[in-house]
Amino acid sequence: MTTSPAPDHTPTHQTGAISEEGYHKDLGRRHVQMIAIGGAIGTGLFLGAGSRLQMAGPSLAIIYAVCGVFSFLILRALGELVMYRPTSGSFVTYAREFLGERAAYMAGWLSFLNWAMTGIVDITAVALYMHYWAVFLPIPQWVFALVALTIVGTMNMIGVRYFGEMEFWFSLIKVVALTLFLIAGALILGTRMPVAGHTTGFHLITENGGIFPHGLFSALMLLQGVVFAYSGIELLGTAAGECEDAREILPRAVNSVIWRIALFYVGSVILLVCLLPWTEYHAGTSPFVTFFQALGIPGIGTIMNIVVLTAALSSLNSGLYSTGRVLRALSLGGSGPRALSKLNKSSVPYVGILTTLAVYLVGVMLNYLIPSRVFEIVLNFSALGIISTWGFILLCQLRLRAAINRGDIMPTGFNMPGAPYTTWATLGFLGFVLVMMAFDYPDGTITIGAIPLIGAVLIGGWCLLDRSRRHG
Repeated sequence: MTTSPAPDHTPTHQTGAISEEGYHKDLGRRHVQMIAIGGAIGTGLFLGAGSRLQMAGPSLAIIYAVCGVFSFLILRALGELVMYRPTSGSFVTYAREFLGERAAYMAGWLSFLNWAMTGIVDITAVALYMHYWAVFLPIPQWVFALVALTIVGTMNMIGVRYFGEMEFWFSLIKVVALTLFLIAGALILGTRMPVAGHTTGFHLITENGGIFPHGLFSALMLLQGVVFAYSGIELLGTAAGECEDAREILPRAVNSVIWRIALFYVGSVILLVCLLPWTEYHAGTSPFVTFFQALGIPGIGTIMNIVVLTAALSSLNSGLYSTGRVLRALSLGGSGPRALSKLNKSSVPYVGILTTLAVYLVGVMLNYLIPSRVFEIVLNFSALGIISTWGFILLCQLRLRAAINRGDIMPTGFNMPGAPYTTWATLGFLGFVLVMMAFDYPDGTITIGAIPLIGAVLIGGWCLLDRSRRHG
C-alpha cells in the first residue's frame, strides 16, 4: 500500500526542485556526505566513550567494531531501499509499501521515541559539557539544556538548505578534531612520548587487566550503549529525499561509512588506551578532553570541549530534522494527526518539529529533577527505538529483495551484500542486543520490561486513529 497525498500547500521557492512530498531538493553532494559522517560520529563517541571505557576498558574497541559491521549492513539495506525510491519519509514510507500501514505506524512512532530520547541525551550532554568550565558550575544543568533546545529549535525552522549547511560545518568540525587527535596520538605513540607520567604503548593494556579487564560479559553489556553511538546513520535515508541527485550521491556516501567507523571509533579507542591507562577515563567527561588535559598544553582541553559541545548540538539538530519529516510521513499516510503534515513557507514541517520540541522540554525537566541519572535512563529507551527502526529497515529490505527476485521490481544496482543471509544475521544481532539489555539492571531491565507498556500505548493510539478515520 503506498500513500502519497499532496502536501497541504506548495511554498514558492526559487533555487531547487520540489519533491513529490512537497520538500525542496536543496541538499547537495557535500551536504549528504557530511550528514553521513555526522550520523556516524556523535555524542555516543565524544561523551559516551568515557563511561564505556570505565566499564569495559580496551574491549570497547572490539564492541565498536562488531556493532560497526552490523550498522554498515543496516545502512546498505537502507541504501538499497533509497536507490529503489528516494523519499524523505524514508523507512516509514517503505514500511507502508512493503509491510502495510500498521507497520508504517509502528516504525514511525518508535522512531519518534528513538529521536525524542536521543534529543534528551543530547541536551543532557550539552549541560555536562558546559560544566567543564568552572565558571559555569553554579548554573543548574537544566538551564543549559533549555538554552540548547532554544538554539536548535530556531535552527530547524528555516529551510533545509540552511540545515544542510549547518550540518556540513558541524560535521566538518567533528571530523577535523578527530583527525587531529588521530595524528597527534599516532605521533605521540610512535615516538613513545610520555603522557602524564605514563610511558605510552600497548603495555598499558596488558598491565591494566588486558583487553577484557572485567570479563567478556561486561563488554557485552555495552552493546546497547554502542548501538546508540551509531543511531544517526539512518538519517541519510531521510536526507536523500531532499537531495537533487540521490541515486548518484548515495552509494559513495554509504560505502564510505564503514572505513569512517573503523578509523574514528575503533582507531580512536585503541589510541586512547595506548596513550593513557583506561582507568584514567571516567563517565561524564569526554575521553578526548581527558587526553588533551593530560598533555598539559594550555587551552587544548577547552578547544576539545567546544568540539564535543558542537557534536552534541549537531546530533540534536539532526534529530529534530528527522522527527519533523517522520511525523509528517505518518500524517500523510493517516497514521498521525493531520496537523503534522503542515509545511511553512520554507517547506519545513514545523508542526512536527514543535511536537518534538515539546517532548524535549520533558528532558529539560528531567535535568532539573534527576540530573545525575538522565543520561543512562534515556539512553536505554533510545536504544530500544533505534533497534526497532533498524529492524523495520531490514524487514523492508527483505520484502524489496523478494519483489526484485520475483521480477515485480527492477534491480536497484546497489544490492545489500550477502542478502538475505546478512539481513537475517543482522536481525539476530539486534535481538541479541535486546537480550543483553534485559541483563543490564536496573535501567536496561526496566526498559525491556516497559516494552508491553509501549506496545499498549501504540495499540491504543492506532485504535484512536482508526476511529477518527472512520468518523472523519
